[in-house]
Amino acid sequence: MVIPVIGVILVAMAFNYTNGFHDAANAIATSVSTRALTPRAALVLAAVGNLLGSFLGAKVAATVGSGIIGLHTGGAGLLVVFAALIGAIAWNLITWYFGLPSSSSHALIGGMVGAAIAASSTVLWAGVIDKVVIPMVISPIVGVIAGYFVMLAIYWIFRHKNPGKLNRGFRWAQTCSAAGMAFGHGMQDAAKTMGIVVLALQVGGLQTGSSIPLWVFFVCAAVLSAGTYAGGWRIMRTLGRKVIELGPPQGFAAEVTASVILYVAAIGFGAPISTTHTITSAIMGVGATKRISAVRWGVAGNIITAWVLTFPAAGAVAAAAYGVSALFV
Repeated sequence: MVIPVIGVILVAMAFNYTNGFHDAANAIATSVSTRALTPRAALVLAAVGNLLGSFLGAKVAATVGSGIIGLHTGGAGLLVVFAALIGAIAWNLITWYFGLPSSSSHALIGGMVGAAIAASSTVLWAGVIDKVVIPMVISPIVGVIAGYFVMLAIYWIFRHKNPGKLNRGFRWAQTCSAAGMAFGHGMQDAAKTMGIVVLALQVGGLQTGSSIPLWVFFVCAAVLSAGTYAGGWRIMRTLGRKVIELGPPQGFAAEVTASVILYVAAIGFGAPISTTHTITSAIMGVGATKRISAVRWGVAGNIITAWVLTFPAAGAVAAAAYGVSALFV
C-alpha cells in the first residue's frame, strides 16, 4: 500500500499548491491594492506567514482528518480520498480561471462528502454540520458586521487626523495586518491538507492514530507557501479592486477583522472555515461604512454564487472522479 499512499499524498500536494495560488489573494490583495506592499514583497510575506501558521493548525487538521467522513482501510478508502482531491482541485482551477474567490476549504470538504457518498462510505453528517456548515454560514456574517464596526471605530478614533499622514501610517500598519492574515491562512489551509495526508496514511495502513508526523507539517506548509508565492493575480484583482476601492485604513480594518475570526475558529473550535469567505465579507463590511452603494454588489453577488456552488459542485466532480477511477481499479 506504500505506492498508492504516496500517489494520494502527491495529489494532496497538488491540491495544496492550487490552494496556495488560489488563496494567495486572501492574505495580500488589500495590502497590494492600497500600495502598502509591492506584489512580490506581499507574496513573500504571505508565504512565510503560511509556513509559520501551519504549526498551530492541529485542531483543524484533526477535524478534516477524522471528523468529516469515515473510511475503511485499504485501496477503496484511498480511492475516496483521491477522488475528493480531484474534485477540489478541479473547482479551484475553474474558479481561479474566472477570477472568483471561492473557498478551497469547502471545495475540499465538498469533494470528501461527494466521493464518500459515491463510494457508499460513511459521512459524519453531525461533524459536517457542526464544523463546516454552521461556521460557513456564521463566519461571513460575523465578517461583515465586525468589519463594519472596526472601520467605524477607526473613523472615530482618527477623525481629527490629517488624511495624508493617516494613510501613510496605515500603510505601515498593513504590513502587520497582512502578516496576521497570512498566519491565519496557514493555520487554516495548510492544516486542512495535513488532515488529508494523515487520513491517507491511516487508510493506507501506514499510521494508527490521528497525530501529525513532523514531516507532514513541513511538507504541507512548504508546498502551500510555494503555491502562495506563485501568486493568484486573477483573484487578487477581484478582491483588491472590483469589490470596492480600498484605502490603507480600510485594508487594515478588513485584514485585522478577518485574522481575528480565523484565529478564533482554528484555535478555539478547530473549525475549518474559509479564509476566502472571511476576508471577502470583512471587505464588504468595511466598504459599507462609506455608503452601501460603495460596494459593487454585482461583483459581490457573483462571489456569493460561487460560494453557494462550491460545496455541491466539488462534491459532484469528486463523485464522478470516483466512478471513473473505480472502473480502472
